Amino acid sequence: MQTKIALFQGRKVRKIIYQKEWYFSIIDIITVLTGSTIPKRYWADLKKKLEKEGYIEVYEKIVRLKMKAFDEKMLKMEAV
Repeated sequence: MQTKIALFQGRKVRKIIYQKEWYFSIIDIITVLTGSTIPKRYWADLKKKLEKEGYIEVYEKIVRLKMKAFDEKMLKMEAV
């Protein structure tokens, strides 16, 4: 596995190659796209809403992969 940090509009987005495909940190993408100051809460609320509306297939595309946190620790993160 290869991990890197990409820049999107000047912000950091963690990414990793897993099984020959790129995966990106959902929390980082939410931060960039929404400007949310609490992206984990935003993602938790969005997951509940998607499940309530019947978008179960969204969960099939999400994987938990170890990525380097901004404090250099390797943590499992949800990625797409």
